Parts: sequence; structure tokens; C-alpha cells
Amino acid sequence: MTIRVLLVDDQPLLRTGFRLILEAEPDITVVGQAGDGKDALEQTRALLPDVVLMDIRMPGIDGIEATRRIVRDGARGAAGAHVPKVLVLTTFDLDEYIVEALRAGASGFLLKDVPPDELVTAIRVVADGDAIVAPSVTRRLLDRFAAKLPPAYEQATPARLDRLTERELEVLKLIARGMSNAEIAAKLVVSETTVKTHVGNVLTKLGLRDRVQAVVLAYETGLITPGALP
Repeated sequence: MTIRVLLVDDQPLLRTGFRLILEAEPDITVVGQAGDGKDALEQTRALLPDVVLMDIRMPGIDGIEATRRIVRDGARGAAGAHVPKVLVLTTFDLDEYIVEALRAGASGFLLKDVPPDELVTAIRVVADGDAIVAPSVTRRLLDRFAAKLPPAYEQATPARLDRLTERELEVLKLIARGMSNAEIAAKLVVSETTVKTHVGNVLTKLGLRDRVQAVVLAYETGLITPGALP
């Protein structure tokens, strides 16, 4: 199956670089490029990409609003409703926009200087219906919002998290560190299938769409703090 990708960035050189990387892969094809959010919305409806690689800061409709509309409205092709996955691009100085992008429905975020192999992997992961969280950016987010998190001696498990078992709560903390299912399985010395079951239970019990939302919830509730990340 070929993954159809739409590149959205107001810098033509960046779009060209990403295109060269992605089109070297046999299972990925770049179906279009857009320089702003308005064009991204129009091309999403016309081209029906599987993944939209979305910049945040652009003229007119920015990446956050474009993401919100793409996830909310989707597009309609011959086979019916189609909702592309959105993978957001950011730079360290735009961390304050990350949470809003995730709340808007993005399936993950990457740094603009992401290594080519990580970019390709992220697109495959998102296209497969999972979400991806860059641990380094997660750490910076936590550092930035540390002042809003309660001190360790004031922390208690938020009421919303009481519905999780002790093991599920542990899995949620590891998800929030940006760990993959395989890494969690190795950490807990259990099978990857068991981890997938725990992750599914966590998302279902908390009413979350994916593990990206789980990361946001974990730091918003003070479940993890900057010192909790490796």
C-alpha cells in the first residue's frame, strides 16, 4: 500500500527537501504541496492524502487551524469519508503551539531538523493509525510548563486516573516519556501484546483518541514532571 503525503510549509526549500527524502521510499508518494493553510485545506479535499505533513506557523490560516479543520471535516472521495492523519512540524522556539496542535487533532509532532529515517518512520507510524511523540520535544514541553505543575509533595493521582489499574497507570507514565510499545515491554518485562492491551485499556478508560493525547493528559494532570523523563 502506498502512503499518499501532502507537504504543507511556507518555505519552498523545506518542501523540496522533504519531497526528495520521501519519494526515495518505495511505499511513499508525495501527491501535493501547499504553502499555507488555505491551500492545504483545498488540496486535502482534492487529493485525499493519507498523511498531511503540517507546518505550524504560516500566513493566513496557520497549521493549528488547518489541522483542526482537516480532522473535523475530513474529505470525501469515491470510497466515502476520508480523514487524513496530520503530522505537525515544529521548531524549538514554537513549543507553546504544540499542545494546541495536538488538541486540534494532530497525530504527532516532529522537529523540522528530524533525521530522514525518523521522518520516514513517523509517516509510516501515523499512516498505520498510531501516533508519534518526539521524546526530546516532550521533555522541552514539560520543562516549559514546569511552573504550572504541582510540587511533588502536593501531587495526588487525579480523580480521572483513578479508573486505571496500577499497571495501567505505570504504562501511561511510560507512554508519556515517549516510549514505544517495544520499549515499554522491555522495561516491564512483559510481551508487546500485553503492552498493547494495557495501552488500549488506558485510552478507552480515559476516553483518549491516541497516545499523543495521553502524553498531553499526563503532564496537564501533573502525573509526570520534568525530572521524571530520562
